Amino acid sequence: MKKTAASLLVFLLALAAMSGGARAAARTYAYDPLHTQVFFTIDHMGFTTVRGRFDTFDGTFTLDKKHPELASADFTIKADSVDMGSSIWDTHIEEDFLDSAKYPDITFKSTKVVQTGPKTALLTGNLTLHGVTKPVTLRVTLNKIGPNPFMAPRVDAGFTVTGTIRRSAFGMGKFIPVVGDDVGIDIAVDGFRENFTNLNK
Repeated sequence: MKKTAASLLVFLLALAAMSGGARAAARTYAYDPLHTQVFFTIDHMGFTTVRGRFDTFDGTFTLDKKHPELASADFTIKADSVDMGSSIWDTHIEEDFLDSAKYPDITFKSTKVVQTGPKTALLTGNLTLHGVTKPVTLRVTLNKIGPNPFMAPRVDAGFTVTGTIRRSAFGMGKFIPVVGDDVGIDIAVDGFRENFTNLNK
């Protein structure tokens, strides 16, 4: 998997949103780089919906099942890790949109969680993209929390995170409206408790 460009999200993401933290009982999780995937989509001239991903990221989130409204999350994506499946596309996104040489990091820091159902929540936080910081709200669905069957005694927490941002709000207005302004975010999150160290064993 190539390591090339980055962002969105959300999130990202961001993904603590379903079970997080009364601080005394909160558990801290780190994002599993092998099983967390950060995707984005954008309309390309009306012909296609282009899908890209970001390959390099890190961060943590905290969870407490009894107090999901106190969850927190932070996420940092390397903007030069964008992967469009083509080196030509990668360079185009990095130079004409993300300006990754000048703005190498995309960050998300949560500020609020609102539980909307037994396994769903809205996660609001500050997204810094292309040197601009704006509040964004993402939809979060809890998939599962429990022992990892292949890596015991590791405990994992899995979420699906989705949302939409307008790239023009972050100073990336090039080619609008020929290329879409709305950017879809779709993040598959797998986090593991931070005190588990043998991730690749």
